[in-house]
Amino acid sequence: MYTFEREFKSENIDSIKEVYESVGWLGHDNEKIEKIFLNSSHVVIVKNYDEVIALARALTDGVFNAAIYDVVVKKTYQQKGISRKMIEILLEDLKQISCIHLISTTGNEELYRKLGFKKLKTGMAIYKSIKLDSEYTE
Repeated sequence: MYTFEREFKSENIDSIKEVYESVGWLGHDNEKIEKIFLNSSHVVIVKNYDEVIALARALTDGVFNAAIYDVVVKKTYQQKGISRKMIEILLEDLKQISCIHLISTTGNEELYRKLGFKKLKTGMAIYKSIKLDSEYTE
């Protein structure tokens, strides 16, 4: 049974790290995880009983702009509608915001299109990582 929690608890850090690692995101140590979640305005943590299996987070100024980050589902739980549900929860929480940004990982673009996201004409980014820069920028 999946539960969708809307708060970060430090006791879940190790489990959250496992979710990141299951999809090959190896740069998230416990200190970074705690920092990014404590600094996020909106959080969704999905559990299967006591096991953390997915997460997503967002930042917003509360008026004009928001950005959704780290929509991650443990490999063994993918393709079960969990990402869709997390995004729907965040979109509901952010419904008063006039612009919601999201950067998709390669291969997940269609899911976000189905949820109403559109490709930007003028979106730009600076990546410090050469690997991420080559994957996400033109």
